Amino acid sequence: MSEEEYELMDELYFVQPFGYLKETLGWEEERLLLVLQGLYERELIKCLKEPDREIFDEVEVVKEGRAYYYLATKKGLMEHNTM
Repeated sequence: MSEEEYELMDELYFVQPFGYLKETLGWEEERLLLVLQGLYERELIKCLKEPDREIFDEVEVVKEGRAYYYLATKKGLMEHNTM
């Protein structure tokens, strides 16, 4: 896990919308979307349409990710905590 992935995972212990992550981390949208996509592909985070509505279909975070919420998965939390 890279340093920027680690920093992002710090924010995903609770469900967070894209706008919150962008503002809190101060990253440009493209960078944030790419890091989110990488974490999603490794099943370290999951995407939600609403805070309590998980998306089970395949998601293209880079294209659609501005509208989603994010949360670390159990696998993601375990990897984050072993660093």
